[in-house]
Amino acid sequence: MVHLVGDLVALINEVTAPNEKVFVVGHDWGAVIAWALCLYRPDKVRALVNMSVVFSRRNPRMKPLETLRSVYGDEYYISRFQEPGQIEHEFGEIGTKSVLKNFLAYRKPGPLYLPKGKAFPDTPITLPPWLSEQDVDYYAAKYEATGFTGPLNYYRALDINWEVTAPWTGSQIQVPVKFIVGDLDITYNAPGTKDYIHKGGFKKDVPLLKEVVVMEGVAHFIHEEKPHEVNQHILSFFNSSSSSSFSSCSVL
Repeated sequence: MVHLVGDLVALINEVTAPNEKVFVVGHDWGAVIAWALCLYRPDKVRALVNMSVVFSRRNPRMKPLETLRSVYGDEYYISRFQEPGQIEHEFGEIGTKSVLKNFLAYRKPGPLYLPKGKAFPDTPITLPPWLSEQDVDYYAAKYEATGFTGPLNYYRALDINWEVTAPWTGSQIQVPVKFIVGDLDITYNAPGTKDYIHKGGFKKDVPLLKEVVVMEGVAHFIHEEKPHEVNQHILSFFNSSSSSSFSSCSVL
């Protein structure tokens, strides 16, 4: 994660004037990286809109994977991603397109489990209105070319990132933030998340949190399901966060 933030800082330096700050938008792993950018280099960020994945303060007493396994068990999707090559082999037997359909069409608010030998049910998959067969074909072609290992390694590095970020234990996000999430998102329905967001924990860790938007009937891919509403939320927040026009925005 530190290296990814370093890459972002280099990109920001390349496309902005000296000391100019940027507006940042993140979703899912992009949100995780955006939180890290704001945590390590708040001097580079004017304001942040993050979606789906809430800020996660570092727990100095327990590693992330230990925490996840204690809560969800070994068949939880992140637990299943840990053994290099194992889930890639299973995905290969299932088929890339089928794997992507199952992930992209997932709308249950509960946790995602991938039982060994039967990662996904045999029931037919109905694509949501925002996702076409052509979209899935495009994504599948990309994953067929590169494989799943690169993306899965983000999950495999959770404990490594925890180890190298010890100096930021207890640190706060010190940039203006707007957070958007769907009420059917598995992240919003994770144990303790709603209380953290709505009962003061989130505001304590992100003291410049300006607004939390919970969109009804929307699942994880919020920017795909409600693109116009999300764009309006982003634009209005960035306009309110700037006394003048802005030219630099990073989307993660």
